[in-house]
Amino acid sequence: MKWTGVMPALTTPFDGKLGIDHKFAGRHARWQIENGVSGIIALGSLGEAATLSVEEKGSLIDTLVQAIDGRVPLVAAISALSTREAVELARAAEGRGASGLMILPPYVYQGDWAEMKSHVGAVLDATPLPAMLYNNPVAYGTDFVPEQVEELAAEYGNLAAVKESSTDVRRVTAIRAQVDDRLAIFVGVDDAIVEGIDAGAVGWVAGLVNAFPRESVELFNLASAGKDKEAFELYGWFLPLLRMDTVPKFVQLIKQVQQEVGVGSARVRPPRMAVKGDELAATQNAVRKAMASRPGAAVSSTPFPGK
Repeated sequence: MKWTGVMPALTTPFDGKLGIDHKFAGRHARWQIENGVSGIIALGSLGEAATLSVEEKGSLIDTLVQAIDGRVPLVAAISALSTREAVELARAAEGRGASGLMILPPYVYQGDWAEMKSHVGAVLDATPLPAMLYNNPVAYGTDFVPEQVEELAAEYGNLAAVKESSTDVRRVTAIRAQVDDRLAIFVGVDDAIVEGIDAGAVGWVAGLVNAFPRESVELFNLASAGKDKEAFELYGWFLPLLRMDTVPKFVQLIKQVQQEVGVGSARVRPPRMAVKGDELAATQNAVRKAMASRPGAAVSSTPFPGK
């Protein structure tokens, strides 16, 4: 598969009983594709994977594989408490038709480099699928530094990309200095995408794309083409929303934005709770301001199915 472009970290929709809304999940994925994304990433942090059972993860992959129907790659995020479960999840994802994997460090345990390398390596060895390493030291406490990324890239041929979510855009140039073009570098935090592309990133694992896919794709394309004036104009409009991707309640906020613009529900699984009070008011106000000044026809979205 080709690792480039905008790949949504897809939110997992829930029905009124907090079961997975499979019908909506399929519609949402198709809508993202119709608006120009280059791949779909499921079961990541934004997808609330930690709250999903193994069976639910498998059934969601089935739904998305059917909905996508080969039009773009489906990347399954692999996260677990144990290496054994991570390996099992990777093999199940391959068997159910995923095109690639995104490998997270194990939940809770923040091991040393030898332990983390063994964990990631076991998942890479589990299938021949191309894989992306997810580096998010802010959320997981494990930091895959550029020299370690280089070591993994040298030993595992199916490691194809890295999602860099340290919030330090200098990491993009540091990784490139270690591996050159051996790995595709994706920006993993929404409010550093233009800076990340300027530093050499070729992809974006995006969050607010769940509500604004066309604007996200347009921003990525403008920045990649070096159209700085147009990119920063769109970026300036988008940033108040993009910054919601980098705070502890990013899942709740992004789902709330989806609900505000009519392309999803704010339902989340406990221990998360939907935002309320001042947080809800601030989110709604940010969305109202964005919608009032939303860019015109050049970035108009394909309507959501059924809307």
